Amino acid sequence: MRADEAVPWHGTNGRAILNRNETKMTVRYAAAALALAFAAAAAAQNLGDAARGTRAFQACAACHSLEPGRNMTGPSLAGVLGRKAGSLESFGRYSEVLRKSGIVWNERALDAWIANPEKAVPGNFMSFAGLPDARARADLVAFLRAASEGKAPAPRSAALPDLKKAPAEATVTAMRHCGDSYFVTTGSGATLPFWEFNLRFKTDSSPSGPAPGKPVLVGQGMQGDRAQVVFSAPEEISSFIRKGC
Repeated sequence: MRADEAVPWHGTNGRAILNRNETKMTVRYAAAALALAFAAAAAAQNLGDAARGTRAFQACAACHSLEPGRNMTGPSLAGVLGRKAGSLESFGRYSEVLRKSGIVWNERALDAWIANPEKAVPGNFMSFAGLPDARARADLVAFLRAASEGKAPAPRSAALPDLKKAPAEATVTAMRHCGDSYFVTTGSGATLPFWEFNLRFKTDSSPSGPAPGKPVLVGQGMQGDRAQVVFSAPEEISSFIRKGC
């Protein structure tokens, strides 16, 4: 028998003292147990909390809905887990780099994207700096997973006003352009002047958009000197505005 394989010897107080091999094995077991404990803790953290994620999603709700088919500034996130990036057919504003990225949205891919979209896919169109808090990201991803599986209620995004129901004072009946000004006549008979730079033209072809040929004047804050005229289709804009002073 080799010296280092000898049975434990006893010290002066009679207690057994481990030989060299047993000491090494004990250290290895302790290290392995510690590594498993850290891994378990990390895994628990990475799982995230869907309830907290509901609150984290509020930062996303200004640009994304969780309603199927309802796209906003960004695409609907309904069923996003397992979907190929840039592939939602009803959304046509993806960057080419995202379409060609080959990413499939799983937990790891979503975490990297939410942390820093520009780093994850350089040159994409998403104007979001990223969420540096790892726990908040894990919570958000957990919520998206739960919402996709129907295990968490999806908060409804704020509905846009139904412009088909706009009152007479907001319904535009005529517009003319003179010099640097637009003059907008409404259904109430009032004619409102705007500096041309302060009047914007938009379109809304959604179900809540204006009826064809009946654009709507919508305020744009500031001091009441800015507004936007919303049309149902782009071809209406030039045909609706006449030149005249």
